[in-house]
Amino acid sequence: MSFIKAMKLVHEYIHRDDDGNVDHIEKALDGVDLDIEAGDFIAILGHNGSGKSTLAKHMNAILNPSGGTLLVNGMDTADERNVWDIRKSAGMVFQNPDNQIIAGMVEEDVAFGPENLGVPTEEIWKRVADSLAAVHMERFRAYSPNRLSGGQKQRVAIAGVLAMQPDCIVLDEPTAMLDPAGRADVIRTIFELNRTKGVTVILITHYMEEVVNADKVFVMDKGKIVMKGTPRDIFSQVEALQRYQLDVPQITMLAHELKQAGVRIPDGILTREELTEALCHLS
Repeated sequence: MSFIKAMKLVHEYIHRDDDGNVDHIEKALDGVDLDIEAGDFIAILGHNGSGKSTLAKHMNAILNPSGGTLLVNGMDTADERNVWDIRKSAGMVFQNPDNQIIAGMVEEDVAFGPENLGVPTEEIWKRVADSLAAVHMERFRAYSPNRLSGGQKQRVAIAGVLAMQPDCIVLDEPTAMLDPAGRADVIRTIFELNRTKGVTVILITHYMEEVVNADKVFVMDKGKIVMKGTPRDIFSQVEALQRYQLDVPQITMLAHELKQAGVRIPDGILTREELTEALCHLS
């Protein structure tokens, strides 16, 4: 059974004038169909306004459908009775870690979630230790979050979600505010959690290099899913991605331009190593 399943999912934002009358309706999601299996690493791409962040908020029942259905672990997000269990099952990490970190000490912040779930004290501190270890932040547990870098804060935010032991983590552009080193650090952590602990990961991003190792990629445009497949499937379609206002990884673009110039190399090259190997085979 799919862990997350969207069926003709619609979300409309209603804009009103100063008198409270409906001015216009913006359809942010327009009949989205989506299947995500447990344990998958999924990337969702799209330009600003494509609907990807709205879709992410449905996966945590922050938003309710205007039409259609979204199921999380078999639970309908439109049923208010399911909201608590959905949020225990699918944790959410946002773009700005400062919006999620609320305590004055790292370990207290990570403990906040399980404490609110009513987890016994002894078990809470075990989860805190395990979660900080999982994101390689255990030596910072007594630090104030104000002393951490942006990438370290984001790892603490991820640890706080992990401490609630969700089956799935939805990350809405978690590296958008980080420098390249911080982005690489956070993405490495996310992949490690998926591969070693089996956590289902849904990564919303506009950085193409972050998704080359994903199991599957979905591309969104105007509230619809317009492309889906493996990273190699998606990035071999350079012109199509450009029509949707998206780039491709720099190595993929270089390989594409070489091929356009007549160099006989495969489509969908994703890494420097693949390009080097393809060029070596020419000689």
